[in-house]
Amino acid sequence: MKLFIIFSITCCSLLSFSSGRSVPNDDADNNNNGRIPPVRAVNLGGWLVTEGWIKPSLFDGIINNDFLDGTGLQFKSVTVGKYLCAETGGGTIIVANRTSASGWETFRLWRINETTFNFRVFDGRFVGLSTAGNGIDIVAEAERPDATETFQIQRNPDDLNRVRIKAPNGFFLQVKTEELVSADYEENGGWGDDDPSVFLLTMSGRLQGEYQVTNGYGPLVAPQVMKEHWSTFIVEEDFKFIKENGLNAVRIPVGWWIASDPSPPKPYVPGSLQALDNAFSWAEKYGIKVIIDLHAAPGSQNGWEHSSSRDGSQEWGRTDDNIQQTVNVIDFLTARYAKSPSLFAVELINEPLSPGVSLDNLTKYYQAGYDVVRKHSATAYVVLSNRLGPSEPTELFGLANRLRRSVIDVHYYNLFSSIFDSFTVQQNIDYVYNNRSAQVNQLTTSNGPLIFVGEWVAEWQVSNARKEDYQRYAAAQLEVFGRASFGWAYWTLKNVNNHWSLEWMIENGYIKL
Repeated sequence: MKLFIIFSITCCSLLSFSSGRSVPNDDADNNNNGRIPPVRAVNLGGWLVTEGWIKPSLFDGIINNDFLDGTGLQFKSVTVGKYLCAETGGGTIIVANRTSASGWETFRLWRINETTFNFRVFDGRFVGLSTAGNGIDIVAEAERPDATETFQIQRNPDDLNRVRIKAPNGFFLQVKTEELVSADYEENGGWGDDDPSVFLLTMSGRLQGEYQVTNGYGPLVAPQVMKEHWSTFIVEEDFKFIKENGLNAVRIPVGWWIASDPSPPKPYVPGSLQALDNAFSWAEKYGIKVIIDLHAAPGSQNGWEHSSSRDGSQEWGRTDDNIQQTVNVIDFLTARYAKSPSLFAVELINEPLSPGVSLDNLTKYYQAGYDVVRKHSATAYVVLSNRLGPSEPTELFGLANRLRRSVIDVHYYNLFSSIFDSFTVQQNIDYVYNNRSAQVNQLTTSNGPLIFVGEWVAEWQVSNARKEDYQRYAAAQLEVFGRASFGWAYWTLKNVNNHWSLEWMIENGYIKL
């Protein structure tokens, strides 16, 4: 898809990061022999891969920042009182005959600018003007958007939830009947309930990832905003703090576009590679291990904002080209940092989601990714992330046992599932000591791969918990996850939500290492 630029302008002055083979470390010659220093790490989340919930202010300057890529919009006609719908989920006409809104009635935005968009429907196709007939019928047939699939949204300045949709032919969409939606209405200036071009807008889900922030600001402003973010969110003083507080490693999420810096594909902007170079310099200065984590793969491996999905779609691994592009990213990163004494591990991909990512394709990628890491480093651990969703926790054991110095990453949160909604303080703590302990024990076998709890947090669904409750909960997780053979990493160092910020938790006495 894109040619990866192996050496950026800044690379020439960073000789310590050039590629090369490292010397094997006899202290940990394979998975199960030798001494393996346990990883006590923190994730640098929200830094080189944007997550809006970690730092919401990053999105404040975007015009119409509620209309970002991936935002789901539902349009209810004020005249017929029903929702626009892509009939059969896409591939045919747009109707206005649904009394309630769900998947077929949700249109995902592809943002062109603050007022101009493409609308993607349930089956992945795009809304546009029909090329047949009179040219005013609205259909969802295009596999890729073009000029005929480009619309403007006009909002009532007195009520932003009242909107009109302007088609590329210059006319507005109107609902003539429940089965007939056309683009042939001329604006009359009113916003009343008798106007067939007026829709009541409901938003259904939004994304705030790297794609949204860079495309939202646009090519002129985004480079300035991201440069400021990268240079201030994580700084050298943070590595000093990490060292002084009993941690010995950082897990750094990165996105696939970093490998083409300083000319990443649009809308991504240059600069994240320089920030990663800085992180390695600071890590070397303070004796900190670095785990490079490919958090966002091309096309998105899980459809979430932290994998830089544009619109919630999960497209990674569908083609050999897509997998090879990801292997090239791992090749680039390992080559660049192989000589750094701080390079400890390379995580090939974060949180692939089952069943969208098949085990066969994931295994194929993991083998290829492992091979390119070994091309540059004999000592760096290679981390294989377990699939989320319906999958077996030991499904990677067969592969990992064949790969020297390999690690399986698991993530444990007492969140994101309804079973935790009603848990008390003690029930959460008991769950850690009983269920999480059993899970760690199940994965820890004498002849199996190393186990890494790559993400956990001392947060839960409990309301109004006391400081002492959080201290007990954190201590329980530290004890149980401390048994993982490779170690653990807290999510994350900094966060506007206090309990998600290890820095805040340490400084305020909630966690002591």
